[in-house]
Amino acid sequence: MIIRELTAEDIEAVCRIEREVFSMPWTARDFLEMVEADYAHFYVAEADGEIVGCCGIRKLAGDGEITNVAVTEKFRRKGIGRKLLSHMLQEAPLFGIGDCTLEVRSGNMPAIRLYESLGFKSEGVRPDFYEKPKEDALIMWKR
Repeated sequence: MIIRELTAEDIEAVCRIEREVFSMPWTARDFLEMVEADYAHFYVAEADGEIVGCCGIRKLAGDGEITNVAVTEKFRRKGIGRKLLSHMLQEAPLFGIGDCTLEVRSGNMPAIRLYESLGFKSEGVRPDFYEKPKEDALIMWKR
């Protein structure tokens, strides 16, 4: 498996994963903006030439906002999400990113356990943040 920066050529594959994983997926335009933005760094996991996961981080006032952590269904439970996040967190200081935050559905226990195992702690709740279905978001930080 290879972890590398997202390119414009990867956007179609990443959008397929987004549609599979999220009820309100980002569009190709959203990802293209991130590829072109100097404050954003998005990564893909590639297995046997196929994009199987992605995640991103945006630098906001020196902190990192982690977004779009997704792994396609048939490649879950193989450590790909952990490898993507670990790689991204290792790279973050190179871009001047210190503390990192993310939001996760309060009922997404597999993701919450993964984030906690990487040092994130829940520090707040955004009530009814998610739609389709309506659900609170936990705000987690790695400081």
